[in-house]
Parts: sequence; C-alpha cells; structure tokens
Amino acid sequence: MEVFGDLLFGFQTAFSLQNLMYCFIGVFLGTFVGVLPGIGALATISMLLPLTFYVPPTTALIMLAGIYYGTQYGGSTASILMNLPGTPSSAVTCLDGYPMSNSGRAGVALFVTTLASFIGGSIGIVILTLFSPSLAEVALAFGPAEYFAMMLLGLVAASTLSQGSPVKGIAMVLAGLCLGMVGTDVQTGQQRYTFGIPELSDGFNLVAIAMGLFGVGEVIASVNKIRDQKADQRQKITFRSMVPTRDDWSRFWWPMLRGTGVGSFFGALPGTGTTISAFMAYAVEKKISKTPERFGKGAVEGVVSPEAANNAASQTAFIPTLTLGIPGDAVMALMLGAMIIAGVQPGPRLITEHPEIFWGLVASFWIGNVLLVILNLPLIGMWVKLLQIPYRFLFPSILMFIAIGVFSVNNNTFDIFMVLIFGVFGYFLMLLRFEPAPLLLGYILGPLMEEHLRRAMLLSRGDATVFVTRPISAAFIFVTTALLLWAIYAAIKGKINPKIDD
Repeated sequence: MEVFGDLLFGFQTAFSLQNLMYCFIGVFLGTFVGVLPGIGALATISMLLPLTFYVPPTTALIMLAGIYYGTQYGGSTASILMNLPGTPSSAVTCLDGYPMSNSGRAGVALFVTTLASFIGGSIGIVILTLFSPSLAEVALAFGPAEYFAMMLLGLVAASTLSQGSPVKGIAMVLAGLCLGMVGTDVQTGQQRYTFGIPELSDGFNLVAIAMGLFGVGEVIASVNKIRDQKADQRQKITFRSMVPTRDDWSRFWWPMLRGTGVGSFFGALPGTGTTISAFMAYAVEKKISKTPERFGKGAVEGVVSPEAANNAASQTAFIPTLTLGIPGDAVMALMLGAMIIAGVQPGPRLITEHPEIFWGLVASFWIGNVLLVILNLPLIGMWVKLLQIPYRFLFPSILMFIAIGVFSVNNNTFDIFMVLIFGVFGYFLMLLRFEPAPLLLGYILGPLMEEHLRRAMLLSRGDATVFVTRPISAAFIFVTTALLLWAIYAAIKGKINPKIDD
C-alpha cells in the first residue's frame, strides 16, 4: 500500500501545469524524431540537454524521458510505411511491417504496433514501480567496493553485449574512460591531460561529446544516404483500414505478452537496451511459432512482439539508472549526466532523498503513454506527410540547433569546436563500425568509478583483495570476468572462422 501512496504523490507532482506541458513536449518531439529516420533519441536529447538547465530537475527528466520512450512509438511508422527504421530498435519491425504495408494492411500494422507499444510500456512501468524501491533498499548496503565492481560490470556488459565486435566495444569503453580523466583531479587539485588548454581544466563538456558523436556524426553519415524517398501516397490510412481482423486479434495477445516479458527482462540489464530486446523478442516469437515461414512476409506477430519488447525495455531501463546509478545504454547515460549536472545524485538514496523526482517521473510515464496513444492514432496522416520532407532541408536546421545548444551551456566558442571534432570522430567510428555508445558510458561512469575505487582502497588500507573478499563485489567481478572471457573467445572464434560477406 505504501507504493500506491508514493505513486499518488508522484501523480500530484506530474500533474502540475509545468510538468504536464514538458511531458507533452517530450513525447511529441520523441514521436517526431522517431518518425524521421536518421535523427533518433540520442541526438535529440543531446540538443535539448542545455534547455534542462533552466527548469527544475523533475521537469527536465520528465521531458527527456518522454523523448526517449516517445521515439519507440514513432520509430515504427517509417519502418512500416517506407522500410526505413526511425530508430535502431525499429529495424526488426521492417521485416514484417513493410510487407504488411505492401499488401494494403499498413493501417492494421500501425494500429497493432501502437496498441502493443502502449500495453508493453504500461507493464514495464508496473515492473519499474514495484521493483525499484526493493532494489534501492538492497543497494543501500553497498559500499565503495560493491559500487566499483557493479559499475565495472555495467561497462563490460555494455561493451560486450552491444551490437558489433565485443573487442571494439571494450576499446570504446576504454576511450571513454580516458576522456573522463581529462580535467582537474578532485582530490589533489592537479590538472590531468589538459595540455595547457585552460578550457579543459573542467574536463570535456558532456553536451559537446554527446552532440558531436550522436548529432553531428549522424548528420554526416546520413546526408549521403537516400532520405528523399516519399511514402506511398496511393494507400490511404483511414480509421476503417486500421481495424484488425479476428485472426489478427488471435495472433496479437500472446506475442505481445511474450515480447513484453523479453523486453522487461533485457531492459533492466545494463548494456542491453531496446535494440537487443526487440531482436530477441522477434527471434523468440519466430522460434516458437508453428508457422515460422510466415515471418518476413507480413506476420502480425513479427510486428507486435518486438514493438511490445522495445517499449517495455525503454521503461525498465530506468530501474538500474535511477536506483543504482548504472545507465543501461547511451540514452540512460545522458539522463544520468543530466541529473548529475542538476545536482541530483542518482542511486539508492534517490527515492528517499528526492521522492518528487523518482515518483514524479514514474507517474509521468503513465501520462506520457496515454498521450502517445492519442498522438499516434489520430495523427498518422500528419506523420505520413512528415516523411515526405527531404532530408537536405532537415540537416542544416539540426546543425544550427546543435551549435546554439552547445554554445548556450558555457557561452564558449571552444565547445563548438569540440562538437565539430567529436562529430568527425563519431563519423569515422561509424565508418570503422565502432559503436560510439560505450564511449559515452565510459566517459560518464569513469569519474564515478575512480571515486569509488579510491574510497575502497583507502578503507582497505591499500588491500586490493577487498574486491574479491566481499561477497557481493566478488559476484560482480566473477560475472565481469565471465563476460570478458566470452568476448575473447568470440574474437578468437571470429578469426578462426571469419564470416564471408556477400
């Protein structure tokens, strides 16, 4: 019953006029950038991060979270209508969503994805509400050794479980850790790796790194791609065309529930995120299907299950971020950075010390999910028109907002040059097939890991065995070691049996 009282308090916070307005702005922008291929939640949150400095932390997080889970709704629209995934997690929706569109069932596909997204997201919120306080209570018993080992596990999981080569992921984490070391040492006051540049005395600007890697880098990569395709105007999306058949309904519920279960589980694990959740849900559904040959040809299950999974994962991803201070993916790392900048320390004490932030955010998820249903179904015609905007008109505006946003943080032109440098760096990472997301995780968690490492060594008087003699810390170290060994094995196996590209 205590949870219901806390949730009621959260609704009182979320229903304030300011928070409602920012919640609507967040989910609307999230749907907007989700529909448009090539922008995504990371670039959008990076651009809007400076705006959050001028509003209360609760309001800022409500808006940023709305953008995050709003993109999961909007990403399926371009996947179904144009075979262009608006978000990485929506790529799997193309497999069956686009064939449904080609067969004249685009309206049904859009309706079932919206409904599955709403139900999957709602179940994810319930899990977040019920399990976060219990996890926070357990985490209160953690000491510096446990926090260091847990953060180490989060970084290794993010690098080895993400898409692409595990070795490349680990390399990106190490690069992020190196970037996090630049600046003034908090304990000694000595400047590290600043090379005599005064602007680096406080380290690299988080907004500049995020905007460069995921904003400018994505624009450079996308500007040469075919973005000026038009949605098929011959097929009119009407409310009548959205009504599923009885067979569609019979194939809807169990795949939706299974996808929600897969997404809820993987979303709560550091380093997995919505993309892995969606692909795992699709793989599970195809594996247990009695007619797997239907998949890839317009199967309703192939649309419903991954959409429920990525929306459930986008909600449960907040569990480790808010209660443990461990971001599950790059977007959660940005959320973590926004909280730290606002003077709020995420972790197990967040619920007790800042209940208005935690419960207000949870309550806003319910409000945002309802708003997304209202936005998605009636405004599908507008989203179809939006897909006809040529990308050559979009990217100059994106670059302009990036420059204005990063300059507004410190009113310093040096940050604009940093955005340019990180943008070019991010583009070359994409060419070399390096995932930039682990780099951002390493940059944000690096200083926190260093702080807990020093505390643990001080309390143990320099005895490094403290990390393996404490049971919880030892368990984290064991899992981390297992993941590293698996990554090494995968790398060796890949060299022995290289894949031949078609």
